[in-house]
Amino acid sequence: MASGLTYSRKVSSAEAMKQLAATLAPYVHPGDVIVLSGDLGAGKTQFTQGLAAALGVREAVCSPTFNILLTYPEARVPLYHFDLYRLDSEAQLEDIAFYETVDGDGVSLVEWGDRFPDAMPYNYLDVCIVVNEDGSRTVRVRSAGDRARQLLYVWANDSKSRLVKC
Repeated sequence: MASGLTYSRKVSSAEAMKQLAATLAPYVHPGDVIVLSGDLGAGKTQFTQGLAAALGVREAVCSPTFNILLTYPEARVPLYHFDLYRLDSEAQLEDIAFYETVDGDGVSLVEWGDRFPDAMPYNYLDVCIVVNEDGSRTVRVRSAGDRARQLLYVWANDSKSRLVKC
């Protein structure tokens, strides 16, 4: 990943994770990609739920583990939620129209995108969620590319995000 900005925040509940993600919603645009990584149960889907709700998604948002991709076209910006956990190779990304989707008309959230780092676009936010010993989560966000750097900068400067520069 190219060097970029890095910010972090500790969250202590699922609701806090959703609220953090909701503070990103005003700043996303079509073509933005957010890669979510972390262990099973770390909070990747909760992050997606918070962003989706803030973008106006009214239906329940769940992990697309078995579907690979779930779409939410009714959002302010169409939302595409990928889960690459079940894919075995980068070649399978072609089969699910990954490249066309992330270059398309919406915001793409990609769970387990870190499994295929060379396939990620030039611009993306890397959101890594680490489970701490006390059960809280540390959310570390890095930017890759110019648009992601700009997006992270404005998000981090929103006082509601409470992101801290690393």
